Amino acid sequence: MSTFEEREDGFEKKFAHDAEMQFKAEARRNKLLGLWAADLMGKSGDDAAAYAKEVIKADFEEAGHEDVFRKVSGDLGDNADEVTIRDKMAELMRVAKAEVFDEV
Repeated sequence: MSTFEEREDGFEKKFAHDAEMQFKAEARRNKLLGLWAADLMGKSGDDAAAYAKEVIKADFEEAGHEDVFRKVSGDLGDNADEVTIRDKMAELMRVAKAEVFDEV
């Protein structure tokens, strides 16, 4: 294998690893967001965990995170406005990335 091929292989592996870490961080963020929203809706225990799973599943509807925002926003209604939800999503993404990268 030539040096060029080795470098190319290395870049491909890094890309795949980074994509996997991003996916895990987004799933973790969605779980945390679901638990936060569940708390605002008065859910706890198994009900909160089930709702968090619904939020995670909502992310598979389309690319990006708008599907998650719509799910949580629609379910929260007047409990949280758009800015609050988007700020919480950004905050929890930082938390999720830190948690995921700490596990590696």
